[in-house]
Amino acid sequence: MNTLQTVEAIKQIKDGNIIMPQGFKASGVHAGLRYSKKDVGIIYTETPASAAAVYTQNIVQAAPITVTKDSIAVTGKINGIVVNSACANACTGEQGLRDAIEMRKLAATKFGLEDHTFAVASTGVIGEYMEMEKVKKGIEALEPENTLEGARDFGTAILTTDIVTKSCGYEAVIDGKTVKMGGAAKGSGMIHPNMATMLGFITTDAVIESADLHLALSSITNDTFNQITVDGDCSTNDMVLVLANGEANNEPLTPAHPEWSIFLKLLTQTSENLAKQIAKDGEGATKLIEVNVHGMHTKQESQMMAKTIVGSNLVKTAAFGADANWGRIIAAMGRSGVEFQPDHTTIMFGDILVLKDGEPIQFSEEDAKAYLENESIIIHVYLKEGQETGTAWGCDLTYDYVKINGSYRS
Repeated sequence: MNTLQTVEAIKQIKDGNIIMPQGFKASGVHAGLRYSKKDVGIIYTETPASAAAVYTQNIVQAAPITVTKDSIAVTGKINGIVVNSACANACTGEQGLRDAIEMRKLAATKFGLEDHTFAVASTGVIGEYMEMEKVKKGIEALEPENTLEGARDFGTAILTTDIVTKSCGYEAVIDGKTVKMGGAAKGSGMIHPNMATMLGFITTDAVIESADLHLALSSITNDTFNQITVDGDCSTNDMVLVLANGEANNEPLTPAHPEWSIFLKLLTQTSENLAKQIAKDGEGATKLIEVNVHGMHTKQESQMMAKTIVGSNLVKTAAFGADANWGRIIAAMGRSGVEFQPDHTTIMFGDILVLKDGEPIQFSEEDAKAYLENESIIIHVYLKEGQETGTAWGCDLTYDYVKINGSYRS
């Protein structure tokens, strides 16, 4: 199947969400971990789901990551995940690990299942212990349902400094069966992946074994979640978890399946959508910035350069001020660790040419300013080193970022 056919096979669903695939339910409640907002959530499928996950590459990893890894390792299948906000349960020692294990047990017991059938995720302040009595009451109050309200409640329960919930949904036909995929995520600050600093949850009713699902997720992570940055900090809790419960009844998906590329594209588009929503909702952000680097020897070089540009505080502040200062872009390129010829560099803000083959071009500052005042900005960098292209996403840096993070615990 060619690339065009694969893209055309994917359909985005309006109001798509985490419970859109067959058999999935979700909910979120206010347990008192936060002052008034929902703070404990759950995703559940009665049919055990193949599970795959990628995790933060921070050496310091929170207790829920240890517990989730343990759950998936038992059989490769789980029935759901329980999540809390307000407390990261990170750097909390043996007590933190016991609390994460207790969260898993409480969720599994609620459905009459073995402990290892649930994963755990937490987000919030590092170095504080879980208020387990509140968590217990929250888990007891969870009633997952296959409704838009349930999906929205879950999306709200996982937020920290996020302004908006993040969700999407897609579908495609595989083996004559409609395969659906939904996603939910949180992430606003402390975003600088290898893994994205975030929590991402993806559900699908496709039939696929855990090992093949992990292969698929690993193959698309570097092009999606790992290409976003907000502030250069890598967190302790981040994971992307994918659950596939098989209720679409397609033939098992493997790399040898003739429509494997459709499933990969389905997963890629879902992941990219969530990643871009996270970048756009950076703490205090007003704009989504996309950087495309064209013409490098390797894709990895292109991605590294694109991510360096979009992560530059000087580029981010210029975007906030709608200042077409292309010098900040080429300066970021020069420290990206990628070799290139500066006199072969062309830069554009949208379709406005500002630098051509290393030499400045006369352009309308008014037009450039008007373009940079948009909520979404695209920067193109063209080089002549090779044929590969890389993309990264980020956001502007505003006064509010400092305000939010200067009083994060208060």
